[in-house]
Amino acid sequence: MITDNRSDHGNPITRLVRKATKVEPHELTATLLSFIFVLVLMAAYFIMRPVRDAMASDWSDVEVSLLWTMTFVLSLLAVSLYGAAISFVKFRYLVPGVYAFFASSFFLLYTGSTYISDPVLIDKSFYVWLSVFSLFHLSVFWSFMSDLFNKEQAPRLFGFIATGSSVGAIIGPMLTALLVQKIGTEKLMLVSATLLLIPIPIIFVLERLKTSALGNQDVGAELSAQQAIGRNPLAGFSLFLSSPYLIGIGCFIVLYVSISSFVYFELKNLLEVFTREERTQIWAAIDFAVNSLAILTAMFLTSRIATRFGMATTLALVPFLIVLGMLVIAVSPVIAVVASLQVARRAGNYAITRPGREMLFTVVDRETRFKAKPVIDIVLYRGGDMVTAWAFTLLTTVAGLGLGAVAAVGALIAAVWGMVGIFLGRSYKRIATAASAANSELN
Repeated sequence: MITDNRSDHGNPITRLVRKATKVEPHELTATLLSFIFVLVLMAAYFIMRPVRDAMASDWSDVEVSLLWTMTFVLSLLAVSLYGAAISFVKFRYLVPGVYAFFASSFFLLYTGSTYISDPVLIDKSFYVWLSVFSLFHLSVFWSFMSDLFNKEQAPRLFGFIATGSSVGAIIGPMLTALLVQKIGTEKLMLVSATLLLIPIPIIFVLERLKTSALGNQDVGAELSAQQAIGRNPLAGFSLFLSSPYLIGIGCFIVLYVSISSFVYFELKNLLEVFTREERTQIWAAIDFAVNSLAILTAMFLTSRIATRFGMATTLALVPFLIVLGMLVIAVSPVIAVVASLQVARRAGNYAITRPGREMLFTVVDRETRFKAKPVIDIVLYRGGDMVTAWAFTLLTTVAGLGLGAVAAVGALIAAVWGMVGIFLGRSYKRIATAASAANSELN
């Protein structure tokens, strides 16, 4: 346990972290380990993502659409099984078990790619499975973070921790570019699977720090009475549908996905006039700008925005900026404007919106955090992704709307997204205040 403030002054890492965020000395080890945790997760994912996206070029639009549908169905099944597993597996083993399971699955896929004569089946299985993993691994990570830090610590620390995801998103593609010519695409799965084993010992260390250094043994009490519905694999769906607060978070996710699809498809259509090599350079430049901006924002602004202006402003800030961006596109639908909006949207999500959204789960009980959260993060996300992609297609092909008109529709969606953010921020404050008052009375 770190208790001596003076001992940290000479440590350059400590000075950097404390300057970037409001971390206290006794929180430093847990914060840095959490940073490394998410960095490794994102690096492992971004090593494999270019492999997955390269596969899609070999298939028709119908085949890819069917794979997206399979991804949604499999996500629904995976969340149900995960909800059931929570009832049988102790929490301190659940999170490391998830990452061990995914690591093993990628080892098996690599083995299949080596010994099965028909590579198409393995490729399509990998495409769908990685799409499930892309949401599942972060959802479980942030559930664990909400179970590790208390309501006072989360607004100060989550922004800095989220910076690790941006760093990992830079390291992963760099490793792919360096290794793909030397070891091939299949062996990149081995690299990622190995990386996914690294967080497992980190999780056990963080569990010890939770009660020793952080003193948060009361944050995740055992379920006790909540176990009554614990063995129901659909409990996460029941919890979600019974809570206006969780439904609000779900609406927030769907609206975010809607904007993501609109901006992505608009930029994709504008880039049709370029060659594949030119488009690759443009997307690479966008990715670099996104992750660089996200790192700077998360390190120096996120915790300050959350602690000074509150959760309502934190959640509504990016949506209302998107409203302005969409209106500019409606007037001037050019590549530079859409690309700039894409950078602002993704960087804002990584650095501000996503950490803020994860803070919302610090005021719910543990069963809700581990069962209902994956329903929101995975099923609603994937379902919303699929539905809004088709909605965009209907607006452009059936209704015949141009890019400017579609951007105007997107501005309206973003405005609703911002209003939902304000509602959630105020609900979070009300629940947190009530919980603090109840704790004061008990003490």
